[in-house]
Amino acid sequence: MLDVGCGPGTISADIARLVEPGSVIGIDLSDEVIELARRGTEAAHCMNLSFRVGDVYDLQFADSSFDVVYAHQVLQHLSNPIRALREMRRVLVPGGLVAVRDGDYGKFSWSPNSPRLDRWMELYHDITKRNGAEADAGRYLVDWVRDAGFESWTSSSSQWRFQTDEERTWWGGLWADRVLKSEFARQGLEFELTTPTELSEISAAFLEWSENPAAEFAVVHDEVLARNASPH
Repeated sequence: MLDVGCGPGTISADIARLVEPGSVIGIDLSDEVIELARRGTEAAHCMNLSFRVGDVYDLQFADSSFDVVYAHQVLQHLSNPIRALREMRRVLVPGGLVAVRDGDYGKFSWSPNSPRLDRWMELYHDITKRNGAEADAGRYLVDWVRDAGFESWTSSSSQWRFQTDEERTWWGGLWADRVLKSEFARQGLEFELTTPTELSEISAAFLEWSENPAAEFAVVHDEVLARNASPH
């Protein structure tokens, strides 16, 4: 199995335990991320798990190398997801499975209403659009796998709901930090789409939301399992 865009490797390690003795390879574009994945999963002692730097547009594997290719929250960040899916299909065995899951930001919802969180959503879409990416990737997954040459697939939808005190604290704190310190902040300022003052206000809005015991936040995802039914 190939885990594309594996990040810290936690999901890769969980999958490796499930498919043992089958092997799992996690790839990511960043040397730093791959090193973090290696160090972070050492305690899992998964002898069937390995990590390497890799580019989804140019996978360094032979045709028909994998039974499954998995990509979680990856396609939404790509400027050419169909090209990436074609490359995933290339390394799949005939009958192999690609499993993709992505969020659809346009379907996210929260309460109570907050103009500053509305602005966060608008800004997120503007930044991803400037990057040539698609924040609402989930709703396009079926179209993308079809255009990539897959002949059969099933689709589904699911959601994360943040509602308990612990859930709100984690989600609100996560985004309060990201709004100020992540690529979201850096690119928003670089593209002159926002200001430091506005980012501080959005960050504070996430913290205020997290402290409201009546608040909730729904994060919607779409998933597609596509079968590579014929040889390349």
